[in-house]
Amino acid sequence: MSRPQTLGELKAAGYRHRSVKDELRANVIARLKTREPLFQGIVGYEHTVEPQIANAILSRHDFILLGLRGQAKTRLLRSLAQFLDEWVPAIEGCPLHSDPLLPLTHAARALLETHGDATPLHWLHRDERYQEKLATPDVTIADLIGDIDPIKAATLRLDYSDERVIHYGIIPRSNRGIFAINELPDLQPRIQVGLLNILEEKDFQIRGFPVRIPLDVAMVFSANPEDYTNRGNIITPLRDRISSQILTHYPLTREQGIAITSQESWIERKSGVDVRVPSFMRDLVEEVAIQARKSEYVDQNSGVSARLTIALLENVVSNAERRGLVTGENKVVTRVCDLQAAVSAVSGKVELVLEGEQEGALNVARALLGRGVKAVFSQRFPDAFKPRRVRGRPAPSAEEAESQSTAEYRPVLEWFSSGNHLELGDDLPQAEYAASLSRVKGLPELAARYLEPRDADEHAVAMELVLEGLHQSSMLSRERTDTGRTGFKDMLKQMLSGLGED
Repeated sequence: MSRPQTLGELKAAGYRHRSVKDELRANVIARLKTREPLFQGIVGYEHTVEPQIANAILSRHDFILLGLRGQAKTRLLRSLAQFLDEWVPAIEGCPLHSDPLLPLTHAARALLETHGDATPLHWLHRDERYQEKLATPDVTIADLIGDIDPIKAATLRLDYSDERVIHYGIIPRSNRGIFAINELPDLQPRIQVGLLNILEEKDFQIRGFPVRIPLDVAMVFSANPEDYTNRGNIITPLRDRISSQILTHYPLTREQGIAITSQESWIERKSGVDVRVPSFMRDLVEEVAIQARKSEYVDQNSGVSARLTIALLENVVSNAERRGLVTGENKVVTRVCDLQAAVSAVSGKVELVLEGEQEGALNVARALLGRGVKAVFSQRFPDAFKPRRVRGRPAPSAEEAESQSTAEYRPVLEWFSSGNHLELGDDLPQAEYAASLSRVKGLPELAARYLEPRDADEHAVAMELVLEGLHQSSMLSRERTDTGRTGFKDMLKQMLSGLGED
């Protein structure tokens, strides 16, 4: 279907002016009536954040998203463009994309006076009507609003108060669209003042000359909650003019986190090596972020981005892929030891407090990996230090309690206490890796009972997770060498060996 190319054709087609916020409201209403999802690819916000955004749009509000890093704030803001009409007409040659029925600039008015109904039009796609600016300390009023162009004034012999000498900034050029500012508190207070009239009165000043242009812009923002609530970072009048304040959050459940990580990570690769990630390994990757968000070494005011688990899973898959390329195996399964090879994905993704800096980024990252293993192990396996209570039976004595608590793990622990030890590496072929683990008495049965692996390859990884979990529960000793090898030994013998001849 051809679109009108002149003002006369547009009038004949029955075109009516509609503001940006009315557009957004109408399209959200249509989406709600059909019960279609408002935001595709956003997981975990269906009952928390999305209804609040819908309410803000229905109220025709400018709004701000407050949340820590990696909470999809920018993706949500960019997704707002889908609620604009697909195409809208504008007067050709107007720098502010004036509506043909509502000319804003001198150029637009001159075209209408000269050509009348023959005034040429051009059509804007919704993707061209979303503009975004990252707030940084060096952003100026000229960048956002505009400045006077002295060369244009001299060439046209115009006074500085004439609007024709203005070089418009990004906000006026976003007229008839959505303008987003990320990290709003990073704007200097004097620059924030320049936004006040745009948000409320829709006019602005450039170098002392008032310019009254009824801009049609939906303004949206994002910020860190700590910065936004600190009066030194955001001026109170600006906060008062932002009508809705919406809080984002991290995944509320591990399942939501796994869904986000699976959706965003790049694990389907074409290298000739098929890498498979067991379900309990996905749990383990997600648990690392959960533990980081509770760690006393991590600055919780900065948050732990969802990008941590995405990068961690990609590195784990890469280490398994590299192993397959080296060993010549076409199919490989990610292992627990691959986590240690992927530690760089964790160390660079968390902001540390003073205690964490003293420990060192690498040590904190390894500790978070260990806490993740321990959490998954404690969720899947019985507590070795707390016997299970059976309803209707009396509480066991101390000796019975100790016997019951170690019953599940006794065969494994006795195998190590008998002088045996086990050495693993992320470079071992699958057959050798599985055979080494199967030598541990009672380990195959224990892993199969509580982790329910799908096949023999996953069963081997499950056995390694049991050993790592026993180590994190202080029941086995573990040593890592510079060559990437991991050795498991009896805890008591390892402690005694450290005493030497003394």
